[in-house]
This record gives sequence, C-alpha cells and structure tokens, in this order.
Amino acid sequence: SLQSSEARLYTFSPETQEKLRKFRLGTSRAKDPQAVVYQIDKKTMEISQADDEVYSNLAELGDELPDHSPRYILLSHPITLESGRLSVPYVMLYYMPVTCNNEMRMLYAGAKELMRNTAEVGRILEVDSAEELGEIEGRLKGEA
Repeated sequence: SLQSSEARLYTFSPETQEKLRKFRLGTSRAKDPQAVVYQIDKKTMEISQADDEVYSNLAELGDELPDHSPRYILLSHPITLESGRLSVPYVMLYYMPVTCNNEMRMLYAGAKELMRNTAEVGRILEVDSAEELGEIEGRLKGEA
C-alpha cells in the first residue's frame, strides 16, 4: 500500500512520536493557540520538530517560517463558535510557499498523509504564505 511505502521512506524517531503524542494530549485544554513546526531533513528523510518553540502567537510564528521551504504546523486553536460554545480544533497547517522548488514540494507532499496520521490531526489546511496565518482563526470558525 501507499501508506507503508511512505512509512519506509520517511522516519520519525521514537522521541518525536512521543512529542507528537504529548503535544496533542496537552493542547486540548489550551486557553491560547498552540503551534509547533515540523520539517523534513532532506538527507535522512527524518521528520522532526524544527525548533523547541511552542508558538501561541501566529504572527510570531509567521516571522519564523522560511520563505522558500515548506513546513508542517500542528495547531491547536481555541475558538468560540456562534452558539457561544468553545471548541479547540486540532489541525495541521500545510505551509507551502509559492516559491518552493519542485524537489521540496515533492518531499513534503509525499509525507503529508503520513504526518497527518502520525500526529492524529483531523484536518489539513493549506497555507501558502505567512500572511495567511492571520486568516486561520476565521477559516477554523467557518469550517468548525
């Protein structure tokens, strides 16, 4: 199956898998947005956290994103629905700037579903510029 060939190609260390699990479980009660950034090492094909930051400010996160390279961003974002109910969607932002070269596009496109399944996120939102992060809350509310 496609999934198993992806899983052979890309790797997660046990430490990374544990980090993913802890982040998912720890963010469900967050009062503020929580985001972590993941990247793929082109040489080893290992997927790991890009830095040790947990971002609660999406503008700050945007400043840290590379201009020409894709990233996976796991985001837990509390929103208040029109009913007044609080919801905390857990999603993956698939950050793919228009200026990415084809090699990087292929690399990240190939692991997208694997990352989604390993991180256990329900939804993927595509983002093609750091500016678009400002619209995420609206998109989450619109689709919640």
